[in-house]
Order: sequence, then structure tokens, then C-alpha cells
Amino acid sequence: MLISKNKIICNNKHLNFQCQSCLLEKSSRLSLGPTGHKTSAPLELIFSDVWGPAPFFSSDGYFYFVIFVDAYTKYVWYYPLVAKSDVYSIFHQFQTLVERQFSLKIKSVQND
Repeated sequence: MLISKNKIICNNKHLNFQCQSCLLEKSSRLSLGPTGHKTSAPLELIFSDVWGPAPFFSSDGYFYFVIFVDAYTKYVWYYPLVAKSDVYSIFHQFQTLVERQFSLKIKSVQND
């Protein structure tokens, strides 16, 4: 309806999709429960996950994203990616950031 009334712009009017707000409204968020991993300080264990490709790209041209979660603090860092091959360089940026922020070294990383 919004596309037909020119309220939003869509490059392909034949797309069959639901808007992001509708999808978010229908979703529920589960809390981060116990992982079974025992950590006693930040950066002892970092979980990582790469998602994508997205069904359509963001306005900035991103098709993928990677998240890093610290098992101890439960802090989450989110990085949008243009290509999946960018994960390696983004990890080095993340590593530099958090090691300076916490004045600690990352001990281990777990990803899928």
C-alpha cells in the first residue's frame, strides 16, 4: 500500500516482502541464557556469528553483518559488511578496539 501511494520508494514493485517494522513487531527476543562456559573476566571468550546474505541490501549497500559477543560482560558489537570476505579485516578492527578498551587480550574466539 505504501509503495502504491508513493510513500516509500522501491526499485522493484514486484517484490513480495513484509516491511521491517512488521517483521520486528511479530518477533520476540529471547534473553541470553547461560552458555555453560565459565569466564571470570572480559575477553576470555568471544562468540562470533556472521549473517547473510540479506534478502535485500541496506541503504548503505550492506549484505552481511557480523556480531561479536563477550561471554563475561554480554556486550555485543555489530559490524555491517558489504562482502563476507570482510570478516577478517573487521575482526582485526574489533580486536584492536576491545583490547584497548579493556586493557586485556582476547583469549579465545568461538564461531560457527
